[in-house]
Amino acid sequence: MGTKTIGIREDVYDRLRARKREDESFTELVDRLIDETSTDWRETFGRLADEEAAELDAAVRTSREQTGSGYAARQRDAIDSFEAGVDESSEDVDDT
Repeated sequence: MGTKTIGIREDVYDRLRARKREDESFTELVDRLIDETSTDWRETFGRLADEEAAELDAAVRTSREQTGSGYAARQRDAIDSFEAGVDESSEDVDDT
């Protein structure tokens, strides 16, 4: 099988070298790392560190609060506009 030469940054090389086993070539290392990497999100679900999970939870709560308050404000505005329209149209009615 043929080989290819690739260029990588020195910091990436250092990280790879740190993960490489003594009896392993860089090709074997890259092959192993690729095999270990899953594209199915369900396989890594629940693996956040406690601090990361807390930050994510806080961000979700903030987003929901902002979305909820924005929804409530839009709903109030719509009701006010509707009521204003109803008031104006009732003034146009001729009771004669």
